[in-house]
Formats: sequence, C-alpha cells, structure tokens
Amino acid sequence: MRGRDDLLPAMRELLERIERVPQPPFHERSAQQARATYERSAEVLDQPRQPLPVVQPLTLPRRDGGTLAARLYSPVAVLKHTPALLYLHGGGFTVGSLETHDSLCRQMAYRSGVAVVSLDYRLAPEHRFPTAVDDSFDALAALSQSGSQWGLDGTRLAVGGDSAGGTLAAVCAIMARDAGMALRLQLLITPGTTAHADTMSHERYARGYLLDARTIEWFFAHYIDREQRSDWRFAPLNAESLDGVAPAAVLLAECDPLLDEGVAYADRLRMAGVPVQLELVRGVVHDFIKMGRALRQAHQAQDWCAQALKDALW
Repeated sequence: MRGRDDLLPAMRELLERIERVPQPPFHERSAQQARATYERSAEVLDQPRQPLPVVQPLTLPRRDGGTLAARLYSPVAVLKHTPALLYLHGGGFTVGSLETHDSLCRQMAYRSGVAVVSLDYRLAPEHRFPTAVDDSFDALAALSQSGSQWGLDGTRLAVGGDSAGGTLAAVCAIMARDAGMALRLQLLITPGTTAHADTMSHERYARGYLLDARTIEWFFAHYIDREQRSDWRFAPLNAESLDGVAPAAVLLAECDPLLDEGVAYADRLRMAGVPVQLELVRGVVHDFIKMGRALRQAHQAQDWCAQALKDALW
C-alpha cells in the first residue's frame, strides 16, 4: 500500500478509523451479508437526515408489468409542475437501497429545491445485467410520461446517481436521447464508464483507498458475465455516439479507482458537443460525498450538485 500522502489529512484519518473496525471486506462475503453490512453502515458518516415536508413512497411501472418501489422527496409541501431528479443509488449493482441513500437524497432535494425520486432498482446476483438498466430507464420513462400524477413536471427532468448509479444515469441519458425524451441534465457522481477496470487510476488506487480492486471485481462478477462487459449499457464509454445526450455535470474524486474513466467520459461528451461541467475534488476517495459528518468537501460537493440541478431545472 502506498503512503496515501495524496489524501487530505482529514480523509486519511477517516480511512484509518474505518480500517480499525474489524469486519471482513465485501469480497469475502455473500451478497446478502454485504447488503446487511452496507445497510447498517452506509449512513454512519452521512449528515443527519434533513427533515422535509414530503418524504413518501412511490410505485413506478416496469416494462414486464411489475412495479418498482421508489421514494419521493420534496422541499415544498405542495408539488405542482415541480422539476425532478431521478436518483439511482450506488453499490456496485449488488448492494444499496432507498435507505442507504436517504440522507443524500434529502440533501439533494433540500439544497436544490427540486423534487428527488430515489429508485429501488433490482440488484444482482438475483437480477443480473441488464435488469438494473431496464428498471432505471422504465422509471425515467414513467416520470417523463406520467410525472404530473405526482405533481412533477416531466419536461423538466434530470437523471443522476453515484458510482454504479452514475453508470446507470449515463446509460439512461443515452437511452433518453434515442427515445426522444426530454432530459435537462445527467448528474454523474464518481461514475463507472469502462468495461474492464484497466485504467491507470485502477492500478494506482487498487488497495487502501476504500474501494479496492477485489471489491470492484466482486461487484462485476455478481452483476455481469465477462463477455458482456463491452456492452455500452455497462460501459457507456463504449457507446457508438454521445451526440445529443443531455448536458452533464460530472463530479469526481481524485483518489478513486474510477477517476480516469470519469475524466474520459467527460472528455468524450465534450468531443460530442455536449455541455459538461466537471468538478474534481482533490484528496478524497470514492463515496466521499456521503461523508458529511467528517468532511467539509462532502458539503461542498452536495452544494455543487445542487447548483447544477438549479441551473438546469429552474
């Protein structure tokens, strides 16, 4: 392991505290065990859950006739033509839920003034690729076509997410373009965009920076067959064209295995003529945006995301 001198002192101290907690890593557990651990720990470093006038369950339709659970957050009590963000949680397509990202979604709604719909898409290994993609786009289509039944404006819509959720958001933006769906913004927080975790940042931050190489491979193995990994719905950097997709706000962490692919995706979007805002936060690791109890950079990142949403949707 490197000396981690590239980390901010507060970030390095926080990682040392996390590492002192005796628990096996995800890649030594079953998916069910990892989920239970993540449910217990995901919000330990998050800010306390911000009170909001509206926090309520939603049910969204799936293409196969089933339904998807979701949760609506609003900073105003009465929703009427309110712009909305569909939020897709991180967790390697294998862990994560409405609960693990509740605090973050509350902050997004509170700071931006827009409604946030958090989606409980189906997880691997029970539901392998492309189930999470299909669920995410089905939810986006439902908000676009029928958002008014919940007081939402389907013409002022954004999609966003962190980590694996950022991947899903990028894919949804491409699918929205292809479907002729109005989409104002794609908010990509430390997204994965490549097929094989083979960039320099994956090598540089393979161990000792929270999200390590063995855990990434564990996530991938649960979600998708190796021969499928070049599919652009898993690796959006492989999409044939990004022309005409929604403007992007891309938030990256410097000490993150996913850094290089996030930069590459932002560059690819720019080359396609897509407006891109790129924010690189120095000295922090993957998932830092959910560490607001310990890092001021998490608050600043949430403000940056909120401003991007305000600019795009209001």
